Amino acid sequence: MLSCHQLTRRLASGGHELTVLDHVDLEIGAGEFAAILGPSGSGKSTLLGLLAGLDRPSSGEVRLDGERIDDLSEDALSLLRRRKVGFVFQSFQLLSNLTALENVLLPLELAGVRDARERARVLLEQVGLAERTHHYPAQLSGGEQQRVALARAFAPRPKVLFADEPTGNLDAATGARVLELLAGLREREGTTLVLVTHDREVARLASRRIHLRAGKVDRIEEGALA
Repeated sequence: MLSCHQLTRRLASGGHELTVLDHVDLEIGAGEFAAILGPSGSGKSTLLGLLAGLDRPSSGEVRLDGERIDDLSEDALSLLRRRKVGFVFQSFQLLSNLTALENVLLPLELAGVRDARERARVLLEQVGLAERTHHYPAQLSGGEQQRVALARAFAPRPKVLFADEPTGNLDAATGARVLELLAGLREREGTTLVLVTHDREVARLASRRIHLRAGKVDRIEEGALA
């Protein structure tokens, strides 16, 4: 479902060139749950953004569902993300002037999905927010906002869902609930899940753990941990 070859990202920093990601090779299968781990500055979020088509590599290539995406035009890349990619941000990124239902409904309407309102309603019910559909983000707790973000990300049935520290802004109990919902939605929808996390409890549930260090793959662990 996802692969990258010799993926490299360099940035200008104080008159010098900084290599954030250094010739990374990786493959992630359809339906897999992969966690990306590593210390701060190891390139985790950069790798996630490149795999999702949110950023462009300095060199190397990325393929998503068999299609090379690093050399697509902005319009073609935007269309591909709309059809095949979901993204959950640590900071939720909900639209403040839309209700929970309207936030989940938006990507469905953009994709021209039939029965969009019903699917949005069902997803909010699945994440335990059936009674909060007409509330605005400011009226929701952090955990509730993240659950709306999960429902929105899964709404158009993406082939791949990316999540950047999805429990990072939540307390332990709320984070565990969000993770449970994320795993449940993935199983029901058959979605490939790739997430960045510092949380070992989150990572232990993944079928593969990809450890980065200094912009390189340090090691890969296979199989969920007991």
